Amino acid sequence: MVLTEEKLSESIIGAAIEVHRALGPGLLESVYEECLCHELKLRGIPFERQIPLPVRYKGATMDCGYRLDVLVDGKIVVELKTVDQVLPIHKAQILTYMRLTSCSVGLILNFNVPVLKDGITRMAL
Repeated sequence: MVLTEEKLSESIIGAAIEVHRALGPGLLESVYEECLCHELKLRGIPFERQIPLPVRYKGATMDCGYRLDVLVDGKIVVELKTVDQVLPIHKAQILTYMRLTSCSVGLILNFNVPVLKDGITRMAL
């Protein structure tokens, strides 16, 4: 079954809420990533994680150390955070990742909040 970006976003957010309900705030980003990926797998949602993102410059491919947290179904960039608040630099980061992957939708999931719905930022190109 092929899901649209909107339905896929809803599924990702549902999985993230499940993880946040079980764990709450206060853990490392890597813990949330591991658990979110497990939840996506349980739900049959295809994903890749920790994908290197090279930068193309004047015909050359540069490995600049960018790593995408999670790419869901090749369509949605998911960036996980455990910060006090999502800052403009975090939004710029995900927009850059979206451009580098040609994805039109991205989600910033900040798990360092009492209620996850307050930590969700959806971005679109």
